[in-house]
Amino acid sequence: MPECGLRHGPLTRRTVHLCIDMQVLFRDTEWHTPWLERVLPQVERLAAAWPGRTIFTRFIPARSPEAAEGSWRRYWRRWEGLTLEALPPGMTELLPPLARLVPPAELLDKPGYSPWFRTGLQARLQARGADALVVSGAETDVCVLAAVLGAVDLGYRVVMPTDALCSSSDAMHDALLGLYRSRYGQQVETASTTEILDAWRD
Repeated sequence: MPECGLRHGPLTRRTVHLCIDMQVLFRDTEWHTPWLERVLPQVERLAAAWPGRTIFTRFIPARSPEAAEGSWRRYWRRWEGLTLEALPPGMTELLPPLARLVPPAELLDKPGYSPWFRTGLQARLQARGADALVVSGAETDVCVLAAVLGAVDLGYRVVMPTDALCSSSDAMHDALLGLYRSRYGQQVETASTTEILDAWRD
């Protein structure tokens, strides 16, 4: 599917790169995402270009199923081996090429799919005067989806680097890119990492 491009013009200093869950957890466990390392160089390009304008989220599992709320308790019973009590040390950390950028890049830990829930993300973005987000990371059809929908609801311009997103499902990745382009075309733009960096010089 071709890129749609930056229809709303260049990006400015009020743009923030929100990188979703590029963690060891999704490389070295049952939740292995095959594309993770394939898109890592593009994610690193984006973050390294503007490290002071990058926020990395980390998905933090529940300590145990009993510590989770509501239907998450059932979820963590299914994935009990991936709770904090069961995981070896270091699994929730960023992949090393990204971890080296913190600081000046920031970390934001989240207990669920959405970076907007119980994290203070909106306050951080307001403090920066942000009006646009470049959203990269994993997975296109889960946590990235939650990030994008929240950003749309809050009125942010959303730009998605299609070569800096990954999923464990090719079919769902392709379907979600089609959804972003067709159903959210007024709020979401899709472009390559190179096109985004070329347009983000302020």
